[in-house]
Amino acid sequence: MKAFKALVSAELKLSFRGVDMFIFAICMPIVVLVFIGMLYGDRAAFEGASYTFLEQSFGAVSTIAICAGGVMGLPLVIADYRHRKILKRFKVTPVSPTMILLVQVLVYALYSFVSLLSVYAVGALCFGFVLKGSWLHFIGAYLMVMLSMFSIGILVGGIAPNSKIAGVAASVLYFPMLILSGATLPYEIMPAALQKLANVLPLTQGIKLIKAASLGLSMEAVFSSILIMCLIAVFCSTVSILFFKWE
Repeated sequence: MKAFKALVSAELKLSFRGVDMFIFAICMPIVVLVFIGMLYGDRAAFEGASYTFLEQSFGAVSTIAICAGGVMGLPLVIADYRHRKILKRFKVTPVSPTMILLVQVLVYALYSFVSLLSVYAVGALCFGFVLKGSWLHFIGAYLMVMLSMFSIGILVGGIAPNSKIAGVAASVLYFPMLILSGATLPYEIMPAALQKLANVLPLTQGIKLIKAASLGLSMEAVFSSILIMCLIAVFCSTVSILFFKWE
């Protein structure tokens, strides 16, 4: 346990030295939420809707940090640690490579939850936002999406032959999901053709799930999204365990 705490402390300090996660996981979601709040205000999400555009967008914006940490941060760190033989060196110490992965997951999970609290605080203080759904359902959905996205990151970082390919693969996954899944550009205002393309992206399904939880809608309506999130998590986790390259 002491080794685990020491690793978490060290990795947090290393992450604080860079500004990438601070910008993309903390600042960006707040900026997007403020932009949506100022642009749409209390306007109904659509004609006859019982919730506003801001209430609908909160769940989507809260996933930006998950996407940044899980799809971009995790694979790059894992690939870099393998390239620099860090994972290999830990094999001869009491600290297992598996613990290294758990520490990375915890670090990015902490960023995600700090981002979630920051976004909620800004929404509540600046726009009077109140979560319409159950916090228990929302946190459950948030954790499910986090598990799914982090499993994708571990898979990419675990099987990529080098850091350069891991970076390219992470970028190919990250930027389309960030822009097209509804995390930044609201899904509801996209043209029908673009919505069909967005539905292919894993994060789009996760955002549908989180929106339903945040708005207090029936979870039966997003059963397919729940199933997709579970299948992604199981598939990516299984493949990463079977084919993970420690050196």
